[in-house]
Amino acid sequence: MKPNYQNWVPKKMVVVFFAGAGAALLLFVLFGATGLILHGAARVVCAIVLGLMTLLLLGLAVWMLLLYRAFDYDGKRKLSRTIVEGVAKNVDLPEGGIGLDVGCGSGALTIACAKRNPKAQMIGCDIWSGAYKAVFTKELCERNARAEGTPNARFERGDATKLPFADESFDAVTSNYVYHNIPMANRQNLLLETLRTLKKGGSFAIHDIMSERRHGDMKAFTKKLRGMGYEEVQLIDTTDGTFMKKKEAAWLDLAGSTLLVGRK
Repeated sequence: MKPNYQNWVPKKMVVVFFAGAGAALLLFVLFGATGLILHGAARVVCAIVLGLMTLLLLGLAVWMLLLYRAFDYDGKRKLSRTIVEGVAKNVDLPEGGIGLDVGCGSGALTIACAKRNPKAQMIGCDIWSGAYKAVFTKELCERNARAEGTPNARFERGDATKLPFADESFDAVTSNYVYHNIPMANRQNLLLETLRTLKKGGSFAIHDIMSERRHGDMKAFTKKLRGMGYEEVQLIDTTDGTFMKKKEAAWLDLAGSTLLVGRK
């Protein structure tokens, strides 16, 4: 049995955009190009509007297809695999320790960390709802863990905005591209909520799109963490070739991807 980590861009989304472009093209032909239904100024207006709509939807469809190919876990680029394994390299657990992966999705990062720390345990938590509820599920995570032979990985339902874990429960906490997807949230507060569950002396490795627009002033936030007693706090730009190049990050809509690491 092979693991199935799905794709960060659901195939259904690609199909919907291509279908939308096809429908817009059909309407353009019927109402704008041929003159079979409309005539005169009305036909010209429809031709312009529907033509622009067709081009826009086709452009989005092609972009979605390129994203899908880039994020294919076992595809040519394997960007998702590169990022997941790169984040996991920063998660080290003591023997008998417990780590937490917030927003685990299909379980890829949880399992990668469990593989790296076979004498420790990893817990992945997620709400498994919203736009990805038909793609990522707790059952999928558990199947992937069995396929990878990682009995030290388990999964629980949990909301990143209010985690169902006590203070200082984990020896390490991690996450990958989760917080920027949570709308109308103070994302620095989300980071603090995750760090709340970290034991004194534990480490953290959190990867997200940490642009100022999405996360606020992260340099000030790292200074705040140091003032709270956190140590070795760093912001690592992962678009400098660590995971991807800046040009690639830009067209993938991943500009600002940053790894926040440190110790409590």
